[in-house]
Formats: sequence, C-alpha cells, structure tokens
Amino acid sequence: MEVFVARQPIFDRHRQVYGYELLFRSGVDTAFQPSTEPDQASIKVIADSFLRFGIKKLTGGRRAFINFTRDTLVRGYATLLPRDTVVVEILETVEQDAEVFDACKELKRLGYTIALDDFVCDDWTNPLVHFADIIKVDFRATPPEARAELASLIVSRRIRPLAEKIETRAEFDEAVALGYAYLQGFFFSKPLVLSGRDVPGSRQRFLEVLREINKPSLDFAQIEDIIKREPSLAYKLMTYINSVGFGFRSRITSVRQALALLGEDAVKKWASVVALAGLAQDQPGELIVTSLVRARFCETLAARTRLEDRAQELFLLGLFSLLDAITGRPMADLLMDLAVSDEIKLALLGNRNRLRDVYGCVLAYEQADWHTFALFAEKLRVDEAAAARLYIDAVAWASASVPGATPAR
Repeated sequence: MEVFVARQPIFDRHRQVYGYELLFRSGVDTAFQPSTEPDQASIKVIADSFLRFGIKKLTGGRRAFINFTRDTLVRGYATLLPRDTVVVEILETVEQDAEVFDACKELKRLGYTIALDDFVCDDWTNPLVHFADIIKVDFRATPPEARAELASLIVSRRIRPLAEKIETRAEFDEAVALGYAYLQGFFFSKPLVLSGRDVPGSRQRFLEVLREINKPSLDFAQIEDIIKREPSLAYKLMTYINSVGFGFRSRITSVRQALALLGEDAVKKWASVVALAGLAQDQPGELIVTSLVRARFCETLAARTRLEDRAQELFLLGLFSLLDAITGRPMADLLMDLAVSDEIKLALLGNRNRLRDVYGCVLAYEQADWHTFALFAEKLRVDEAAAARLYIDAVAWASASVPGATPAR
C-alpha cells in the first residue's frame, strides 16, 4: 500500500520549529480519515512509512505529532513508534471510556508525550486532561476574550498550550503574549508588511545577486564583484566549492576560479539558495526549508510532467514562492527587479499556466489537500505514488541543504 504524508510545522515562542504534524493519506483513492470505522490499522500504515522513509527524514529530528483514534489508541499502535520523537495526538472525537484511559495511562508510564487536539476546556474534570502534556486550542474558533483565560487555565495545570490555525503574524504575536507555548499554522509563509519596507544593509547585496543570476546572460565578472563586496557570500562560496563533495585536486584560491569551476547552472542554484537565506535573517528558518522543499519538488516533478527542459525554471518558481514573506515586500514589486521568465512571474502572481499547475500540485500536497492534489496529478498525468516519494526526497534534500536544520536535543 502506498503511503502519502505531508507535514505542517509547529513553532515555539521564538519562531523555531518544535515539531511537525504529519498528515497522512493511505492509498491513492482514500484520504486518511481518523473518524472512519474501522480504522483498518491506519497507524500501522504510518508506522510502516516511518520504516520506509525514516522518521528523521520526515521531521529533521524534530517531534512528530500524529493523530490517533480510539481504536489505534486501544490497540497500542502508538508503542510501535519512538517515544522520544512522537507526540500522541488524541482527537476530540475519541470516545472517553475505561479502555482509552488505560491506554493513555500506559503511554504515560512508557514516557510518551500526549496532546489533546481541538480540546474544549469547559470540563476540567475530564480524565484525559490528567494525561495531557499539551493541549491544542483552535485560536480562530476561540472568542478573543476567552483566548487568554484558556491559556492561563492550561498553564495552571502544568500543561503546555498550543495555539493552532495561526495564519497571520499578528495572531502569532497575540498568542505568544497570551502565554501559548507552541503555535501552529502558516503565518510564517505570509508577508508581515506588504509595502513601504526598504531592504537594509547587506541584504541589498543578496537582492543584487538574485537580479544578476536571473538575467538572460550570466555575467561572471559582475557576480564576482558583488560577492567580493559581501564577505558572507565569499565565505559561503569558498566553503561550498572546497567541500569534499567536489573532489577537486587542488584547493580553490579565488572567487573567479570557484565560479568558473561550478559552471552557470550550479552558480545560479547556489546563489539563489544562499541569497534567499541571507534575505531571511530574523525570519523563521522554516521559510527557507519550505522554499527548498517546494523548489526541489517542483524540479523533480518536471520529468514526470514532460517538462524536463523547464526543470530549472520550476526550481526557481518553488524557490522564489515565499520571497514576499522573506522580504516583507509585495511579490509584484519584487518580480519587477528579477529577470526571471514571464511564465515564472505569471505563476508566482497566481496566473494559470503550465508552470503554475505544477506549483499548484506542490502546494496542494504540502497542505495535505488530497482532493486538489489528485485533480492536479490527473491533469498533469503524474503518478500520485511517485509524487509522494518525490515529496519525501525533497524534504530530505531541503533539510540536508540547510546547516543546522536538525536541532540538538
């Protein structure tokens, strides 16, 4: 049975990724629906996927939040998964009975972390509260006047509150101020400011690099000049080119020599990634990881959609898809300064074309919108199971491409 898995980041108060909620679909035709009866041992499928993909490949060593139903709890499937990595997330639809309580008691004895999902905290005598380490609160569904009280009540019981469905930076800041320990949602992928924000200091150099590498004809002398005027770029280039992975017989001693040895395609890809990372200073590191996942996923889908000759464009499309959130500037303004193809620009601005269809497929998978993903896959004639494997490979590639992506425990 093929297993499809997407992930949604969960942040701490400092905008560092604490973990990922893993969103599953088992099989090509059916979405993973925890409320269906029977479960058909859904969590066993998830466990098998961990063995196949590797848990660290999915989460980069961070916590994995996984939804459990009554049957999967009672049957003890959670114990198939590593207790120091998994957060057992109990759905609000789980019936509360002696068997469920016994299962939770055993998980706590074994050292598992338990989270209550979409929990309505109006009954603090609920026995499940006794087992909870984390309680998830639907921030948008909770009245503003109740958000602070709810966080306070949860903390008073030595439980960590998690605000989910945080979609804007303003909501993130509010939740942090109210005492929520963790925050979940796509706030990080949206611009905080849409206009009137200048690019300070050395960040201007990173924008200059992006402009240069996306011109029709690559001017190595001009790129060399920009890199020489930004020490961090020069350092990153020399570190990269002198890495053991290239196996050059002699050490590289100049920026120009490094650029020449890399070649045009490699220079464009390297400079794009490094420049975006530089622009994203003071932003959640997940912005860069997500950009890289999208870029790699788009690129590898090229061959599956008969767009092999557009692979580089699709890579840039995914890579630049969060440029507005990274810089805090409108995408339309940013694209005026970048000499990317008109099709990339149109796709980034939401216009439909062949590249946008691939990007739409990538976004649908990322957000576990399985119905939309299936529609795009059918339109593009992409094998869904193959796409699922490409996504996992893209996650692993992105995590390996970002230094420090795997945190110390």
